[in-house]
Amino acid sequence: MAVNIRPLHDRVLVKRLESDEEQVRGGIIIPDTAKEKPQEAEVVAVGPGKIQDSGERQAMDVKAGDRILVGKYSGSDIKIDDEDYVILREDEILAVVA
Repeated sequence: MAVNIRPLHDRVLVKRLESDEEQVRGGIIIPDTAKEKPQEAEVVAVGPGKIQDSGERQAMDVKAGDRILVGKYSGSDIKIDDEDYVILREDEILAVVA
């Protein structure tokens, strides 16, 4: 995956991971537009970190390739080369999946 984008400061570029299971309730197939956004994502790119008041840069806790959990409505949706991504701040990440 060759994405030519570098997030700034404490921002992280992620791609939401779609679940393999099809959502069927009572025999009704739910269209893609009505499905909930997945909360699991893979980190694609990471910024260098936030600059503290002391002038030092705070290291990021995540790196490219990490699987993380994000809120359903956190971040900003962007589209690069017909691929959907989300860019969000590091403090919007809920957890790293081990």
